[in-house]
Amino acid sequence: MKSRSILGICICLLLAGSLSAATRTFTGAVDQLWSNPNNWDAIPGVDDKARVHSEKPCILDYDAGVISQYVGEGGTIGHLRLVDGAQLSVRTWSIIGYNGGEPDARHTIEVLGGVYNAGHPDWANNGRLFVGREGYAHLIIDYTGVVNILHQAFQVGQSSGGDGIVEIRGGELKLNDNGLTFRAGTNSNASMDFSGGVMTQAYTADRLAYINDHIADGTITAYGAITASYGTGTVLKEIVADTLIVKGLHPFNPVPEDGGDVVPGSTTLQWTVDAGTLVDVWFGTQADLSDFTKIVDKQAVTSTVVTTVAKQRYYWAVDTYLPGEEVPEIGIVFDFTADNQPPVADAGDDITTWLDNGSVDVALAGIVTDADVTTTVWTVVSQPDDPDSPDALIADPAALNTTVTLSAVGEYVLQLQADDGEYQGVDTVTIYVFADSCEAAKSLPDYVPLVGDLDEDCDVDQDDLDLLMENWLKCIALDGECDLNNPNNL
Repeated sequence: MKSRSILGICICLLLAGSLSAATRTFTGAVDQLWSNPNNWDAIPGVDDKARVHSEKPCILDYDAGVISQYVGEGGTIGHLRLVDGAQLSVRTWSIIGYNGGEPDARHTIEVLGGVYNAGHPDWANNGRLFVGREGYAHLIIDYTGVVNILHQAFQVGQSSGGDGIVEIRGGELKLNDNGLTFRAGTNSNASMDFSGGVMTQAYTADRLAYINDHIADGTITAYGAITASYGTGTVLKEIVADTLIVKGLHPFNPVPEDGGDVVPGSTTLQWTVDAGTLVDVWFGTQADLSDFTKIVDKQAVTSTVVTTVAKQRYYWAVDTYLPGEEVPEIGIVFDFTADNQPPVADAGDDITTWLDNGSVDVALAGIVTDADVTTTVWTVVSQPDDPDSPDALIADPAALNTTVTLSAVGEYVLQLQADDGEYQGVDTVTIYVFADSCEAAKSLPDYVPLVGDLDEDCDVDQDDLDLLMENWLKCIALDGECDLNNPNNL
């Protein structure tokens, strides 16, 4: 108990000390932009605490650099909104709902675009994000927004009375090795709901178990409660390249994927419902339902076609009718963006080869998939550090099919980049170069030595016979010693 008390005192002192930094308050006196100095007593800098006290959200749309703290606190409800182009790094404390607020009027951060960093690489072992420390808080991640938790655990409902809601509707929440903590305080509350976005962290069995436990107790949900007829969404957990990915799956299996992208033009909307189910389908360019147009009226269909234009976000919903009912179950609103898709570059499979008279020419065969005309370029990402050998030489870097001349033993990494004038796609190929064909062959996982190749030089010749005779004579000598389990002694 003594150590716990001391730890608690230390934490309180740290918090009190950190909250003593100069406080800069956003009032929204002129407009909603963070960048306008007339909205602040002073725009916050690297040693300052920022807080928002305005009727409308404070909008951040540029790189605001590094600040010391961001705190939503007290009776004035702060609302910070990051949009495309935004960048903010908070090096010590990010606390949404330090105290105050109400269940229906929470301190809020919306990350709809750009990047919010809880922490900074130059200030290690700090940078934490509380959602509902001792007050009411709401974190929303949507569209292309990204939240990085760099050092400490992501904590929701942290202290006594803390109440935090996290909604991942799009974008990504990236956790560090400390993971997340729910409801750490007395009488605290926490919830996390997934729809169009994902949460990622390095996989461990304990982290997966923690996620599963909180799915079981209802802390983590997908799409919240949807309809009586189709229940709630499913929380999906995938492990990809040792990364634990958590996301939501709606039972309608919407196509386009919620929060996804499509090529502009004729777009097919698809959904999954029980055979014969009557549906209404609504479609619009604003999330506000008053903007929607009914494009399917009480029909037993599972798809319809709409026309989309580039750089436009679209919203749609499917309402379902229970048998014999005249009033439909209202469905969730999905969204997608019609946009030019980045090229898909394929640099080909990795290559194993060897030098011949000091060099080797390797064929590069790239493939690019894109609806538009693209330009391509091959570049050398890395190569062996051999001062006695010339650098890799690409014959025609702009050609998909070309050759590269290599002159050193070691590993080369080459990149193929495709550019359609707006977006780029990249892929790499690794080329492993050995001194000769035998060393190259022995590096392959399916290599099997030739029977009788006692000197392991990938051929059977007089040298192997001589080695066999030498070891055979050792075995038959009166005082000879040989290991019958060693092929070189047979």
